[in-house]
Amino acid sequence: MVNLIAKEINYNQKNKIMCHFLTFFPIFATQINPQKMKTRHLLTIAVLISAFFSANAQRIDTIKVHSASMERDVDNIVVTPEQYNDGYAFPVVYLLHGHGDDHTKWVGHTQPRLPQLANQYGVIFVCPDGDTSWYFDSYINPKVRFETYISQELVSYIDKHYKTIANPGARAITGFSMGGHGALWNAFRHPDVFGACGSLSGGVDFRAFPNNWHIKDHLGEQKDNVERWNQSTALSQIDKIKPGQSIAIDCGVDDFFYPCNVALHEALLEKKIPHDYTIRPGGHNHAYWGNAILYQLIFFTEHFIRHTTMAEAQTKR
Repeated sequence: MVNLIAKEINYNQKNKIMCHFLTFFPIFATQINPQKMKTRHLLTIAVLISAFFSANAQRIDTIKVHSASMERDVDNIVVTPEQYNDGYAFPVVYLLHGHGDDHTKWVGHTQPRLPQLANQYGVIFVCPDGDTSWYFDSYINPKVRFETYISQELVSYIDKHYKTIANPGARAITGFSMGGHGALWNAFRHPDVFGACGSLSGGVDFRAFPNNWHIKDHLGEQKDNVERWNQSTALSQIDKIKPGQSIAIDCGVDDFFYPCNVALHEALLEKKIPHDYTIRPGGHNHAYWGNAILYQLIFFTEHFIRHTTMAEAQTKR
């Protein structure tokens, strides 16, 4: 966040960003009137903030959360920012991995700077294990109920055990590949849980791949379950989107999921559903996703600013 302040050119925008910053760090709020700030005050505050953060330490927890619906424990990584020890509440960004990966992939490979990004944006990251589930509840295997786990059991656990701002305006969910599908699937179907969502090269319509990535293990053979397949894609759920949800879609033009992301974008346009849509050179790989998440975090931060009050951020948990 200090870096964001330093890079701003417009003075009024600096004041705006600092006002939002104070929302999450009220220790400074009683000492500063943002409307009367000078540029030198911003630099002084940046130094004070930097010194304050250095006295704390971010943390990476590996936790097991029991899923009653699946009757088993699920592994998760939780990254808390340096500021966490203040005792104030924070927004949460849920990060879903792709097929063949696990809960360690985000911080271990896709974006190893997650702890620093947690500090920069003042958020908690939660990286759950999703197995090969596509993050919905399986029609075939009753032990695979990852929609229930993500949107109910995990969120409830995180809000109970961590210092979160426990409302949809302070929750975002995104992911890559299978996780991009899962993020939109869960957010579209549970707008009362996730106020913001994103997808990075998401498999938002996987019907062109009936024999890939264990999808038929959860839906059955496509030829025998056509309607089930039709209704199990993120693309099929856009009618459930609620006004005010913030949506960001990002996909490289060389990605095999690019056509279905274009289709999702066009479907949202047809229904006049606001969303951010980003296409860039790139394929289906971690280098692309590690870069793309940096832009989605800016998008989510703006959402949190619009939907989170100072009173909520100042609530000690």
